[in-house]
Amino acid sequence: MLSIQEKKQLSKQLDKLKKEVIGLKVNLNQIDDQKESAFQEKEKITQDISKLIKEVKSLKQKRNALTKEVKTLKQKRDEYNKQVASKINEIKILDKERKEISRKYNIKEDPSHIKDQIEQIEQKIETDVISFEKEKKLMKFIKDLKKKYSEANVVSNVWEKLHKLSKEVNSLKKDSHDIHQQIQTKAKESQEKHEEMLNLSKKIDELKVKEETTYKNFFEQKKKFNEVNNSLKEKLIELNKLSEKLNEIKAKNKQERQKRQDDLLKNMEIEVQDKIKQKKKLTTEDLLILQKAAENL
Repeated sequence: MLSIQEKKQLSKQLDKLKKEVIGLKVNLNQIDDQKESAFQEKEKITQDISKLIKEVKSLKQKRNALTKEVKTLKQKRDEYNKQVASKINEIKILDKERKEISRKYNIKEDPSHIKDQIEQIEQKIETDVISFEKEKKLMKFIKDLKKKYSEANVVSNVWEKLHKLSKEVNSLKKDSHDIHQQIQTKAKESQEKHEEMLNLSKKIDELKVKEETTYKNFFEQKKKFNEVNNSLKEKLIELNKLSEKLNEIKAKNKQERQKRQDDLLKNMEIEVQDKIKQKKKLTTEDLLILQKAAENL
């Protein structure tokens, strides 16, 4: 049987364990909150990284599409420039031919210009009110122009070709210029997309560093949580064992007290029975003893 001091020591130990268990539970809840907070932060960063990666992929597709367009447009522009160079070369050859013919026949004007002059004067004669003398002069001038035009007609075919080629060159240059403008616009857009990609990639790298830090924090909190949880489990086992031990002691003490009471009651009942046998007068206390003995049967 344990002494009173030993019982007090066990009770004191039990109270201490209870306080430790409460403390561990509070600490465990705090660590769990920190662990969950770190996990949520890490998950949010992971989601942000995933979102940015999708944006980068989208920008990359757009940039590549624009780069492809620029490449196609450059090929088209280069083709126009080749045609311009070819046409200019043809113009040079034809112009050389024109100069030779003009020199040979002493032709100094473009036949088309002479023809335009003739048409303008003829229209003037038909529409304007002019004197007879002036009309005669104009008719003579037209005659001279027609003779000049007839002489210059030998080079008219070359002039026509030159005019046609000049128009074609101007048209090709315009087309080339328009495409060049498109190339600059598309190239600028492509560069902008590329720069956006670089900025987002930089953000992703920064977030990955942050993600790694938060993951380490989560891992540390999880490690602490497991350590405290294991300590709590050990303390609970220890607490349960001690509680069981104290309960067993209490139960045993109760049984011993009950046995002593039962033995005492039995002895008292024997004394009362002896009084009855001897026909002695029973007291109220004697009657209570008999009643108690009957209840315990």
